[in-house]
Order: sequence, then structure tokens, then C-alpha cells
Amino acid sequence: MSRQFQSLLNAVQFMTLVPTPRTAQFDDDWLLSASKYFPLVGAAIGLVCGGVLLAGSLIWSGVVPAMMAVAAGTALTGALHEDGIADTADGLFGGRTREQRLALIKDSRLGLYGAVALVLSFAIRVAALASLPPWLAVATLVAGYSLGRTGIVAAMSALPYAGDAATGKLSYPTRTISTAGWFGLAAFSVLGALWLVTLDPPAAIVGLLVAGVFGLAAPWIALRLIGGYRGDVLGATEQMIQIGLLLGVVAMAGHG
Repeated sequence: MSRQFQSLLNAVQFMTLVPTPRTAQFDDDWLLSASKYFPLVGAAIGLVCGGVLLAGSLIWSGVVPAMMAVAAGTALTGALHEDGIADTADGLFGGRTREQRLALIKDSRLGLYGAVALVLSFAIRVAALASLPPWLAVATLVAGYSLGRTGIVAAMSALPYAGDAATGKLSYPTRTISTAGWFGLAAFSVLGALWLVTLDPPAAIVGLLVAGVFGLAAPWIALRLIGGYRGDVLGATEQMIQIGLLLGVVAMAGHG
């Protein structure tokens, strides 16, 4: 099996609950090698969610298809990034010192800040999707899931790891992605956003700008408060990019 296909399998296994062949292996550099495929896997997740939304729209109206699409994405990813935004909110806003914040982020129990962040994440995404015409909603889902994972790689590359790497759930890379990896990441990111850009260019441009601003929030706050990123901060970054993109697209596209 080629190393690139191996990396793609690793990305699928890491980002989703989709069963992968037993040949998927995780060596010391697996996360770095797989990261360029994160946007591609994200686009595939968005397509599945979009299919659920379109199917739901044939039977129901209002927020129901949007709720089904968001639920499908949560189930497909094992709520990986929803868990991240909840733990990040608990840690960054619930602790007073760096040590307290790191301990709260690592704590799997849901606190007040985490519960509020989780509810808002679901509510905003569902409401925004329900405000869009079905096909534009699908294109935004594809772009959001793809670009959200691009943000994960960017944050992981730009920030140092906060805390003791030896106690983390994953072995995060100590070096950045290669030049070839960045080209692959950029290509898959463009591919994920291409449908949205061609379908509604003004809405796509505003959505991308808002997504960029929102995507900087969690890494910037984490850098100031705990000195870098944790896995949960990466998950929060993905969620914020999705939310920002949806809000920007809805602001320009209106209620369809």
C-alpha cells in the first residue's frame, strides 16, 4: 500500500467513525502526513450531511432538515469537534490560572461554559442552514467541513503545544507540514470551497472572510491564556470556522 493512501486512511480513521482497513497504521509522523487530507475528508463529510439535508427537505420543511444534517455530521465524526469546543470553553473561561485552564480542558466532564458553547454551536448552525436554499446549504456544508479541517492544520502548525505533550491523547507533531503537504492542503481546501464559490460568489467571499475571523478566535485566546493549542482547541477552531462561514453566507444570501 502506498504511503499516501495510508495517510488518507489515517485521516479518515482520525476524523470519522467510518471503518477503515486494518492496514491503517499510526507511526510517529502519521498525523503530519495525514493532515493534508483533512480538508478532503471534511468535504466528504459535508457531502454526506448535504445529502441528508436534501433527503430531509423532500419530506419536511423548516429546521428539521437542517437539524438532521447537523446530527448526521455529529454522528459521523463521533462529536469529535463538538467535544473540543465544549472542553475549550470550560477550560479557557472557567479557569483563572494557566494550570487550572489546562486541567479543565483535559477534564471530560461538561461544565457551564462548555454546555453554553455546545448549545450555541448547534443552534447557530441549525438556524443558519435552515435559512439557506437547500443547494446553497449543501455547498456551505461541504465548504465548512473542509475549511474547518484546514483551520485545524493551520492552528497546529502555527502554535506550540500547550502543556506536557507526553500526557496528551495524541502524539502531536513537533515540526510543521512540508511544502508539498501545504500544496496538497491548499488544493483540497480550494476543492472543498469551489462549489460554494461558483454557486454564490458574493456570499462565499463574505463567508470565507467571517470564517477566517472566527477561526482565529480560539487559537488566539488559547495562545494568550495557556500558551498554545491542545487537541480540544483544534476542535473548537473547526467549529468556529463552520459557524463563521455559515453566518457570513446567510448574511449575504438572505433567507432564500
